[in-house]
Amino acid sequence: MQTVAVIDYGMGNLHSVAKALEHVGAGKVLITSDANVIREADRVVFPGVGAIRDCMAEIRRLGFDSLVREVSQDRPFLGICVGMQALLDSSEENDGVDCIGLFPGQVKFFGKDLHEDGAHLKVPHMGWNEVRQCVDHPLWHEVPDMARFYFVHSYYIAAGLPEQVVGGGHYGVDFAAALADGSRFAVQFHPEKSHTHGLQLLQNFAAWDGRW
Repeated sequence: MQTVAVIDYGMGNLHSVAKALEHVGAGKVLITSDANVIREADRVVFPGVGAIRDCMAEIRRLGFDSLVREVSQDRPFLGICVGMQALLDSSEENDGVDCIGLFPGQVKFFGKDLHEDGAHLKVPHMGWNEVRQCVDHPLWHEVPDMARFYFVHSYYIAAGLPEQVVGGGHYGVDFAAALADGSRFAVQFHPEKSHTHGLQLLQNFAAWDGRW
């Protein structure tokens, strides 16, 4: 049976992610902060919620910045929400924070005065929103284009390489809802909270060979 390591650095709703992975038959799901267990896993999931400064402080304290660079090179790797944002070069949050830098680009604030068509948009962006599939990726298998996923975020991804944007979202501004590069895939939304389409994406991740 394959193993899926859900990286525990003290930030994130890890049990809901783990339960969703178990529900789709992903294999033996391990919530762990043990670097050796993570290295030995067949697949790795990197979730996260909260302020990026606190997340990156714990990631660096535990040495998970270098570990994430290592394990995401040679096996299927999935970043979720702040776990995705931590993979970018930097974030505007908390007066600017350097991140892991696996994906070029910045994490930007939606702003306090976000409008569209004359209407004020609340920040954080919270709730269901459509994701436009920019690329035919294995993780989109049986997920319809413009499917709705559940988002909770005040900061959005401005990708440095457009070709890495495999899913796009819009909330006052266009933003990268999903990024991919090799065996790495990352989403701004919460698949574990996105019902049928989110579970399908997790099932696809569980079956993905990491090639694209």
